[in-house]
Amino acid sequence: MSSRPSYPPTSRGDEVEILHGESIPDPYRWLEQGDDPRTQAWTADQNALTESLLTAVPGRARLRARLDELLSIGALSTPEPVAGRYFYQRRDGRQNQPVLYVREGRDGEDRSLVDPNRLDAQGTTALDWFYPSEDGRLLAYGLSENGSEQSLLHLLEVDSGAPLPDRIPRTRAADLAWLPDSSGFYYTRYPAPAEVPAGEEHYHRAVYFHRLGTDPAGDPQVFRPAEKEHWPGVGLSPDGRWLVIGVARTFDQTDLYLQDLAAGTPAVPVASDLPATFDGDVVRGRLYLRTNLDAPTYRLYLVDPERPAREGWREIVPPRADAVLDGFRVIGPALALSYLERAASRLRLADLEGNGVREVALPTIGSLFGLSGEWDGDEVFYGFTSYTVPPTVYRLALPETTGELWRRVEADLDPSRYEVRQVSYPSRDGTEVTMFVVHRTGVSRDGANPVYLSGYGGFNISMTPAFSRSLLLWLERGGVVAIPNIRGGGEYGEAWHQGGMLGTKQNSFDDFIAAAEWLIRERYTRPDRLAAAGGSNGGLLMGAVLTQRPELFAAVVIQVPLLDMLRYHRFLIARLWIPEYGSAEDPEQFRWLRAYSPYHHVRDGVAYPAVLLATAESDTRVDPMHARKMAARLQAATSSDRPVLLRLEAQAGHGAGKPLNKVLDELTDTWTFVFWQLGVEV
Repeated sequence: MSSRPSYPPTSRGDEVEILHGESIPDPYRWLEQGDDPRTQAWTADQNALTESLLTAVPGRARLRARLDELLSIGALSTPEPVAGRYFYQRRDGRQNQPVLYVREGRDGEDRSLVDPNRLDAQGTTALDWFYPSEDGRLLAYGLSENGSEQSLLHLLEVDSGAPLPDRIPRTRAADLAWLPDSSGFYYTRYPAPAEVPAGEEHYHRAVYFHRLGTDPAGDPQVFRPAEKEHWPGVGLSPDGRWLVIGVARTFDQTDLYLQDLAAGTPAVPVASDLPATFDGDVVRGRLYLRTNLDAPTYRLYLVDPERPAREGWREIVPPRADAVLDGFRVIGPALALSYLERAASRLRLADLEGNGVREVALPTIGSLFGLSGEWDGDEVFYGFTSYTVPPTVYRLALPETTGELWRRVEADLDPSRYEVRQVSYPSRDGTEVTMFVVHRTGVSRDGANPVYLSGYGGFNISMTPAFSRSLLLWLERGGVVAIPNIRGGGEYGEAWHQGGMLGTKQNSFDDFIAAAEWLIRERYTRPDRLAAAGGSNGGLLMGAVLTQRPELFAAVVIQVPLLDMLRYHRFLIARLWIPEYGSAEDPEQFRWLRAYSPYHHVRDGVAYPAVLLATAESDTRVDPMHARKMAARLQAATSSDRPVLLRLEAQAGHGAGKPLNKVLDELTDTWTFVFWQLGVEV
């Protein structure tokens, strides 16, 4: 291992904040100011150090060349069938961004509709979302730049590809529902900066209506949630009568409203102020309502939209003890039901009353993506992927239960060379946690394998088997991949989510630490051959396990992370996450956060493992200040010669819409760091 790096000089301030009677030193608060010339100069020096060390690693060029080959394995989405047309996204070869195509008819030709690669030579313009009109004639779509996800809504005519003049800004992550006659649509957007107090531009999302050809500045507001942090979404019944408005109040509480547009009456609550989540669609005059109310693994009700009171709800798909009802679609005569069983997908079909349940065979242990079909159609589309199965889309002709190949991503990959196992291990409190372990067939358990351990554990998000081009690089060279399903995720329902949030967040960290201990105990690896990696909430996870158990790992990769948990809620959109983490402004929640906030638990003189902190300049979700402050604190504190490196990328955001060339740069740096620190030959 190389000698201790010569880190750029970092000023240490004397800032101290008093929170609930406790003095909290914050010596690197000045690094919160990303536009300050001092911060920019310091960041440039850190980037230069990182680049100088990583470019000197032997074999880096070979790693980059192989990653370039692997990233040329394309990407594919499930088609959205609309009135005889099929809209889907595909990225081929070395294209920076996926292209939106339309296929004319079931066996027709594919035609490019929106190609972001032609809009921007740098590849930093991304297609964020799209919605075809109900007759397939028009398309609404959002574009953003530099990974900002700040979408600008565009419209075009599908037949000619000609743009319409309407443009609507501030449509980040928009929900959109077309009128049946395509004359307008309901949609969500954020207010203009002048319409809200300074600093609240990331909040106050509301539902509006736009009539084609009119000035969007005059679009009427249809629905505004009671609180600025609440997140509304919108849908419309196929006949245009029922407007469905879902309002996410927290990550485990969603209200649902219905508005009868034909009657012109106000929206009425179907479910509000209940400790559960709700989502639904009105089809053929009936509301299909999925909820985890009194059912942590979810159930499905039928509701009369004209009489939506709870006493009239009729259960048609009961909750299962062994599986989570992950989603549903009403497609022609069938209910398509997607489940998670032991963190892997299952697909079942039932009639519209929930009867006659039939299993759809899936290729192997893996994950569904993009379940789609028309409410009055006769075909179901579903995407499937796994660790050794690139994205593949199947078409199922109802009432059959065997899908046929629609399109796949081609890759020179032999799945028989690899083994995918699912194991269980006890966490600190005895809770059984599952974990996927992937490696070459016949790997020796001699305690010397290099292992890449990754996790997430938050926001009800599930870590299910999915194809990763860069993980193939690791597997090809004899590495082991381990991905545990830790608490805070959604793999086992809402109780599993709540077991790793707010005051129980430490369970997420304990589950991940127990995974590392199991891999060592079962002789897959040893600490000097073990790397941990995670991003966003997974970056928080990495920061916590790094500061709590530094001796377990040789290297830790911390991407776009949250690390200062006492101040996180003051930046960008982070107040939206208070229901998941809590806020230091509340005395009890301060105690939870203070107990694990990674930045505040770095200790002087500890021999920390090698750390790569990666963040991005245009991140509109997690402020880069977290990575900057943590890099400064760790560099000052560690007694180890292992490097603590910061990588801040320009013209990039949280990850969505990142062009392929920037992905290649980032992955080259990340894997160079991991190979180097674990002593793996390229």
